[in-house]
Amino acid sequence: MLDVRSLSVAFHRPEGLVRVVDDLSFTLARGETLGIVGESGSGKSITALAAIGLLPRGARAEGQILFEGRDMLALSERERCALRGRRIGMIFQEPMTALNPAMTVGAQIAEGIRLHTSATRREARAEALALLERVRIPDPARRINSYPHELSGGQRQRVGIAIALALEPDLLIADEPTTALDVTVQKEVLDILEELVDELGLALILISHDLGVIARIADRTLVMLRGRTMEEGPTERVLRHPASSYTSELLAALPRRARAGLASPPAADREPAR
Repeated sequence: MLDVRSLSVAFHRPEGLVRVVDDLSFTLARGETLGIVGESGSGKSITALAAIGLLPRGARAEGQILFEGRDMLALSERERCALRGRRIGMIFQEPMTALNPAMTVGAQIAEGIRLHTSATRREARAEALALLERVRIPDPARRINSYPHELSGGQRQRVGIAIALALEPDLLIADEPTTALDVTVQKEVLDILEELVDELGLALILISHDLGVIARIADRTLVMLRGRTMEEGPTERVLRHPASSYTSELLAALPRRARAGLASPPAADREPAR
């Protein structure tokens, strides 16, 4: 579904071009989850923004981002707008800034439905309510009229998921969807994402600095540092037998108990207790 080939992204600065993504390549199939992991500033979010055609002003991208054979970098802005939301959805890193503080969450979910389909206002609102139920917002009939500041961080993140899912995209990009959430809410958000991949068969790119999150949900993992690929492969292999010294350093930075949990085999692989 997605084939990224030799992607490079650079910003114009007074001192010249500053490259933040350098010769990055990866693929993603339908129904597959790719985890992209690395420290802050490694280029994870810029890669996601390039894939969806939302790079900030002053950025220049080279290479190819083939979505079902169409190069996102070669499309016009109008053509990219037709794909965003309908075919490609994105959950942004900080829901408080991604959501419009002057609109109710129901109106924000319904906006994309009305923009891309012939749904009436009432039909779009009904679909927004169904989406709030799907992402497990408590009391959705009341919360549909709430403004973002009236919701908790976890609830705002679920609204962001609902917006991204409104048109049932084929590709979903989740940029740090569990950042600043407590452990129980993190688990609920990851449960929702796993269910969506299983039920809808969509492809998921999960961006995170948390190796525990990546281990929980990703089929394959791409490790980035300074805009470059350090290693890429099946998540179990990358975390248990890292080929890159940088991946080993990321694992070593985890608390001992968390590191032991990543290294231990799944329950089905362990020998029964005697």
